[in-house]
Amino acid sequence: MAAMKQRIVRKVCPTDIAQQNGRAIRQGNSNPEVNIYTYITEKTFDAYSYQLIENKQKFISQIMTSKSPVRSAEDVDEQALSYAEIKALATGNPLIIEKCQLEMDVSRLKLIKSSFLSQRYDLEDKLLKHYPAEIKRLSERIDGYTADIATVKSTVSEGGYPMKIKETVFTPEQKKEAGSAILEACKAMTNPNPVSLGSYRGFDMELSFDSFSKAYKVALKGFLTHSVDLGDNIFGNITRLDNILEGMETKLKVCQDQLDAVKAQMETAKIEVEKPFPQEAELNEKMVRLNEINIALNLDERDHDLVDGVPDEGDAEVSVRKPKQQDRGR
Repeated sequence: MAAMKQRIVRKVCPTDIAQQNGRAIRQGNSNPEVNIYTYITEKTFDAYSYQLIENKQKFISQIMTSKSPVRSAEDVDEQALSYAEIKALATGNPLIIEKCQLEMDVSRLKLIKSSFLSQRYDLEDKLLKHYPAEIKRLSERIDGYTADIATVKSTVSEGGYPMKIKETVFTPEQKKEAGSAILEACKAMTNPNPVSLGSYRGFDMELSFDSFSKAYKVALKGFLTHSVDLGDNIFGNITRLDNILEGMETKLKVCQDQLDAVKAQMETAKIEVEKPFPQEAELNEKMVRLNEINIALNLDERDHDLVDGVPDEGDAEVSVRKPKQQDRGR
């Protein structure tokens, strides 16, 4: 079942209309649908009233959305457009009705074009800066991982790997002692600044303390820097160092996939920036027709002025008379 809301009394503020409609739309109305009917009279003051309402709604919408100039088609306020349609119908002039529709169509198309151009400018900026920078960054990381993987492979040993902590070199059989030396180095730190810890599997090791995460870290420095969070387990810390080194091939594959994706995006962007606005012809056609109607309406207005002659003083005074204070308060 649907409720019906009929509006006959003319208002000059969008909030007044919203307030009236709200009585039917707001929560509390048990009907699932509400039909709102607006009654107007052709060739009356209704057209001027809805002109005021339309302009006020546009201004309010611009302030509420904080969008000037508008950047996307969704920014067109539907309520303002509905007021414009009512205003056009109230005039009873088919040219004005067509003019109103064309103005709304042109406005929508211009906003769509603005969004289209904004996206194009974004792509042009990415082509100029973002994509080249990403390709350079990923290429450098790929080169770094490739070099560091070669270092890891050059130190492969079935019996394990020696580790140097400070000035002491521990054999593969001395994992427990090496792990204990790492923890002792952590305890000996007096500030969070990085200090040299030693070397392992062809990589220099640097020890630091992360004040934010409250954790000790070891940086394995090769062509790239590979960071490892330390724990309090003697053997676990050495296992973490091995895992970060042996996991570089996976990271290399990720970088290669990312580089391929960026290159593909760059090629797609090159094609997209060359495309024209798809609705350019429609926009131009409607703008030409709108200009023709504006010229025709201006000619009609001039002919009307020539027939009617110059308005008398009384009419002139009425046309510029400002509303009294009590009128504004109504």
